[in-house]
Amino acid sequence: MSSSSKTEVNDEKSSASPGELLQEREPALASNGNIIDDGLQRGLKNRHLQMIAFGGVVGASIWYGTGSAISYSGPAGALICFLVVGVDVFFVMQSLGEMATLFPIQGAFIELAGRFVDPALAFALGVNYWYAWVTNIANDYNNISLIMGLWTRDAVPSYAWILIFWAAFQGSSLLGIVVYGEMEFWLACWKLVCVVGGFLVAILVNTGAIGGEYIGFRYWRDPGAIANGINGFGKTFVLAAVYYSGTEMLALTAAESRNPRRDLPKAIRQTFWRILIIFLGLVFFAGIIVPYNDSSLLTATSKSAQSPWTVALVHAGWAGGGNLVNVVMITAQLSSVNSAIYVASRSLVALAANGRAPALFARTTANGVPVNAIVFSNLLGLLALLNVAATPGKVFSYLVSISGAATFIAWAFIGVTHVRLRRAWALQGRGLDELPYRASLYPYGAWLVVVLNLFLVFVSGYEVFVGGFAAVDFVFSYVVVAIFAVLYFGWKLVKKTTVVKLAEADLVTGRRDYLLPAEGEGEGEGEGAGEESGIPWYVVVKRVIFS
Repeated sequence: MSSSSKTEVNDEKSSASPGELLQEREPALASNGNIIDDGLQRGLKNRHLQMIAFGGVVGASIWYGTGSAISYSGPAGALICFLVVGVDVFFVMQSLGEMATLFPIQGAFIELAGRFVDPALAFALGVNYWYAWVTNIANDYNNISLIMGLWTRDAVPSYAWILIFWAAFQGSSLLGIVVYGEMEFWLACWKLVCVVGGFLVAILVNTGAIGGEYIGFRYWRDPGAIANGINGFGKTFVLAAVYYSGTEMLALTAAESRNPRRDLPKAIRQTFWRILIIFLGLVFFAGIIVPYNDSSLLTATSKSAQSPWTVALVHAGWAGGGNLVNVVMITAQLSSVNSAIYVASRSLVALAANGRAPALFARTTANGVPVNAIVFSNLLGLLALLNVAATPGKVFSYLVSISGAATFIAWAFIGVTHVRLRRAWALQGRGLDELPYRASLYPYGAWLVVVLNLFLVFVSGYEVFVGGFAAVDFVFSYVVVAIFAVLYFGWKLVKKTTVVKLAEADLVTGRRDYLLPAEGEGEGEGEGAGEESGIPWYVVVKRVIFS
């Protein structure tokens, strides 16, 4: 393994000029001809970007998680929570779209927080985002043990499945960005087919085509549409944040995209709507095929659990229905773990490349694979082995609490960074027509992101204050806030950082103008192909779905 030619950046020194924050370099080339930029390979094409966030967000756990959502707050309550967080994510993605297309750099919003707010914020936000995704890795491994447990029961211990899949994903994550992009594209396509199939199965069960009994909205009346009041809403808001988290990973892929200015805005717009429709659809259909008080659904007290689709098929008389759903879930897991490892490792690389984490994590191979960051991030995913001492359902609950709170914090400061960038842009006399992508409803959307997510951070753990104080639950609900504050103020004191003066903020470095498409280059399928006449019908269909 060879070390990439990275220059450590001490952005905490007040004497450093803005242009020294992210040095532009003459791009090197990988063995396959792709550009090596700051050690990472720009090998992701438009179709990869279209499906990566979708594949990473819609994992196996969503099939369980919809059951948790309706058990926490009822079918209507779950829909409301997922819709509110969906609106939140829409504006998060608008802010990210504007920032990432303007500065398609390693670390994305993490690095921009240091450039436009405070270098200490970049450290705290980067570490926060990194461990949010480490907990997602662990949660995915925990979910694997749940899925496989339906088949093996007690014959194979949960830790064995975790270790087996950990080794497999460790190998696949080291294959490089091009292989990762192709894997994510095809696995995400399969997930899309499975989701559509899940919608169809739910309709057939609900109407009685499977099982012979019409259900309609019976479960919305008995046991009811909303459960557990504000406690249930708080839990489901966190759960929704965990499932939507990953949509923002598109901003990180800008550093490994062949043409981020052209491809990223399209991916952001289309991926968000796909994810919103899919999540709302899954929650809605789960709520009309099972009652929220069914004991088989996943909650913190569950030793084992089934997805709402498995429960519904069993109730409809198909005892083997769980096997079909398990196949869907375990194949869905193949991409979500890889995506979690990808985001965690790239966040760690960005921290290390700018002197905020040990330098060894910034090292990459000649073809741009950050091996050390990948191995270390995945190693911490073995936190899932906690389910040996606690029930998988309780581990699921704890990891969701940590990941959800960390996600809310990250989203809030994405809004703060966007507002600061726009103010610097205007203060230095730049025009809005110079922005390659402009966020919708600015500044209202950006401020909504800030206010709503800070509110959700605190309401997410509301239940610990009701019905008797639970110290362990309190820690898992709010420890992320305490850690974030310690990271921020600790780095600020040690490095003596100051809030960035917007009149001096760097608006040039990192623009990556050499990645702009050549004059006359068409968008075609998002890979530089010019428009052609007489395009076959199947290519047209492909473009409608994937571009």
